[in-house]
Amino acid sequence: MGKKAEKEETAGKPSAVPPLGRDEITPKKPKLNKAQYEKALADFQVELVKLQKWIRTQGLKVVLIFEGRDAAGKGGAIKRITQSLNPRICRVEALATPTERERTQWYFQRYVQYLPAAGEMVCFDRSWYNRAGVERVMGFCTEQEYREFLRSCPEFERMLVRSGIILIKYWFSVSDEEQERRFQKRIEDPIRRWKISEMDLKSRSHWVDYSRAKDEMFAHTDIKQAPWYVVHGDDKRRARLNVIAHFLSLIPYQEVPQPHLELPERQSKIKYMRPPMEDQTFVPEVF
Repeated sequence: MGKKAEKEETAGKPSAVPPLGRDEITPKKPKLNKAQYEKALADFQVELVKLQKWIRTQGLKVVLIFEGRDAAGKGGAIKRITQSLNPRICRVEALATPTERERTQWYFQRYVQYLPAAGEMVCFDRSWYNRAGVERVMGFCTEQEYREFLRSCPEFERMLVRSGIILIKYWFSVSDEEQERRFQKRIEDPIRRWKISEMDLKSRSHWVDYSRAKDEMFAHTDIKQAPWYVVHGDDKRRARLNVIAHFLSLIPYQEVPQPHLELPERQSKIKYMRPPMEDQTFVPEVF
């Protein structure tokens, strides 16, 4: 078939090109219903508690990095991973804009202090990859600083892995249309309003710039010792479950036997007199 005939045959048909943020390999699945989602999430969270105990007893050091488009679902995934875990073992780090002093430090220095000790897991909600993303696109770093980051980052991460840290990196992808829908919802909903900033809005006008920056970042930092794992984020429920299932598959773990617990009898009230109720200040019972 000639090119002219091909054009005539495809004229008027919908484009086969997926929306920005998806690829041609993974077909879009129907939305996951709430009952299925909640059942799977509950089962996964039990497994996460088992993994947490294994991390603690085995002295593992785990770092999860969550990067991606604004409103792609990073925060929701982090919340579902951590909400049933002990915050003394699993913590979330979302660093603010660097101070004037921090800007004069070695770039990775302010992140190093938040790395885990033995028996800990840290989830970075954004990370040192700010330099390859927002700083690059919005001009917050120089060309020299950016190029140095691309050279140094792979070696920095290999060093972390050699030190015994389990480093797992997730990139959340979202389509242009879905990001727009979520941004609009955040603008209109006063409960979600805090989730959107002026920088988020500016990112819409730099969509392609961010795509180029992500592609170059992957080209330099998608290394064998710490590869990038891409998450399709248009369906939040599927994205959360997929991330948790994948994370659980990466660290071999066993259920740690729990000691038998038995609730003892309460101590007797003998020789104890409660102070008068009037001497205490109570929260008003409005409800």
